[in-house]
Amino acid sequence: MKKIIIISFSFLFFCCQSNSKKSDSKKESNLENSSFYGTIISEDSVKSLILEKETLKKLGSKSCKLSGQIIETCSMKGCWMSLDIGGDTLFVKFRDYAFFVPKDSVEGKRAIIQGDLFLDTVSVEMLKHYAEDAGKTEKEIAQITEASYKLGFTADGVIIK
Repeated sequence: MKKIIIISFSFLFFCCQSNSKKSDSKKESNLENSSFYGTIISEDSVKSLILEKETLKKLGSKSCKLSGQIIETCSMKGCWMSLDIGGDTLFVKFRDYAFFVPKDSVEGKRAIIQGDLFLDTVSVEMLKHYAEDAGKTEKEIAQITEASYKLGFTADGVIIK
């Protein structure tokens, strides 16, 4: 009887060990497909921009975590990126220029960003600078004549999947 109990516990122990390793390898493979920039952030607790906009209207700025598809990044040094967040385009800068994202090969990939969402006024001078960074033509840059009022985001951390 003791042998049966010992064998049963041993079998149960080894089965649990094997399941644990499988779940760890799934986590590792998910992490292997991700690149982290800035502060290391997790993939959980991503919020909807629609809900965050409601709070933003009341407070003026809001700390949050959002997810979207990368439209473009700064082609000069990767110091900004724009994301498609469910129909809205969000311009993302990185806090204190402490980190950058890749300059190319990330368009169309999914990004998770964590930081501060805010309403932003972007001057004509800065809009022209961003257009130049994005590789726009002289003619396109010359057509920028008015400041822009839109959503902005300062990221502390970014995950690119």
